[in-house]
Amino acid sequence: MRQIVLDIETTGMNKYGVIYLNHRIIEIGMIELINRQETGKILHYYLNPDRQIDEAAHKIHGISENFLKNKPFFKDIFQNLLNFLYKAEIIVHNAIFDIGFLDYEFHLLNLNIKKINDFCGILDTLKLARQQFPGKKNSLSALCKRYNICNRERTLHGALLDAKLLTKVYLFMTVKQEKIFFSNSDNEIHKKNEIKKVILTKDIYQPLKILYATKAELQLHKKFLINFCNKKNKFLW
Repeated sequence: MRQIVLDIETTGMNKYGVIYLNHRIIEIGMIELINRQETGKILHYYLNPDRQIDEAAHKIHGISENFLKNKPFFKDIFQNLLNFLYKAEIIVHNAIFDIGFLDYEFHLLNLNIKKINDFCGILDTLKLARQQFPGKKNSLSALCKRYNICNRERTLHGALLDAKLLTKVYLFMTVKQEKIFFSNSDNEIHKKNEIKKVILTKDIYQPLKILYATKAELQLHKKFLINFCNKKNKFLW
């Protein structure tokens, strides 16, 4: 199973539903997993948005317009993105935001590129977290804290850094351990079967021996109970 863990940073937030007010992607980070194992393949770009970055967005990721001045435009790298994503399951935290921005960028190219969910599966870890931890904070930072994942380097958001953290979070959230095998040797299996036979052949249905209290024990018990009686010799409970 091939999966791509994805995160992006942008020039600003979408304030009106599906209308993006010309905000653009400025960083993309992707990490490839095959059968839940990192392959070492990543895709990481900083992009020139050809527009100003909102002050609020800059405070979140710290990426400046000056830093992006000589970086490629989205149109220069889009084919690499499509090739990397094609037919994979995308793992993303808050899919509406990230996938929406990518679809918007592809739309601006006027190349009739299909929407991402037409050629990729999408797993939204935010939705998954809300199902597993209803009523709790489920931001990436909150999930890192919940699973004891170190995120000290995350003083600011970053697409590749956040994709790395999300990879760990996703694996913790979806781990399922059904069996534990300590040894598969014939000798060990034979020993386990012998133990089972011994247990099953014991007469476990013998009636248990009943031990009755002695007269002395009954008298001591009666004296003990007097401490829990009121003046009318009735038990308090």
